[in-house]
Amino acid sequence: MAPPNRRTPHHDNPTRRSLLTGVAALGALGAAGCARVATASTADGGDLLDRLRAAGVVRLGIAGEIPFGYIDTDGHLTGEAPELAKVVFKRLGVDTVQPVPTEFGSLIPGLNSQQFDVVAAGMYVNPERCEQVIFADPDYQMLDAFIVRKGNPKGLHSYRDVVEKKARFATGTGYAQIGYAVDAGYAESAILIVPDQVAGLNAVEAGRVDVFAGTALTAREVVKKSRRAESTRPFAPLVDGAPHVDGGAFAFRPGETRLRDAFNTELRELRRSGELFRILEPFGFTKAEMTDLTAKELCGG
Repeated sequence: MAPPNRRTPHHDNPTRRSLLTGVAALGALGAAGCARVATASTADGGDLLDRLRAAGVVRLGIAGEIPFGYIDTDGHLTGEAPELAKVVFKRLGVDTVQPVPTEFGSLIPGLNSQQFDVVAAGMYVNPERCEQVIFADPDYQMLDAFIVRKGNPKGLHSYRDVVEKKARFATGTGYAQIGYAVDAGYAESAILIVPDQVAGLNAVEAGRVDVFAGTALTAREVVKKSRRAESTRPFAPLVDGAPHVDGGAFAFRPGETRLRDAFNTELRELRRSGELFRILEPFGFTKAEMTDLTAKELCGG
């Protein structure tokens, strides 16, 4: 089973106010940069890399999610994907990154309709998405976790638990967790879909749902200031009956293989030198979330 699109897509000790401020600021900052990019020639791997070098700017599709890509309270673009993009694209001869904000579910359509040059939002690589875009190799791997009420009164530790205990379940717009819950037997029509992990935390705290599912990183970071909710231990969802580990990566338009391959070359060097971890660590990533997964593996070969 291949999970549906998700946003994955948190900084050190974020508050709900800082999370929401970041999303709002991202929208304002991107408004001036939302014009369409020029259509690239895709012959021989595309010419986008040459055009980006000539312009000196690359436009990043961002979903406004901590820790993957957001505007901080000082109005600065940051997050694991933008900070990694700054390093990689500078090494490729492109000095400036410019955010173009959108909802997570609009990232792939926005990329393919020329709204920006690359998706930089911690997007999970899965077969459905691989039919629409091409991915760099993952820069991180990730397990899932739940946001639940303090003490986890229903004892929810897996999607099967959610089904068997008839828990009220929520997750985010376009999240892979939708597919994992449905695969475990949860009725898709019964899932509460909310915009992001902050809304998911609010739903759990207010008692509207028993559980919100997201990445282990987003869950553990967003509950840090909560007095009424906690995150569960990370776990691997089951795909076709086997534990599955996701990987997040940058996405490119299908014809831009030359840019994708150049990006991968720099990413491999950053991984080899240890600089990749140094870039991601301030955003809550651990060494256990570094990975050697490839896009080919996650696309299904």
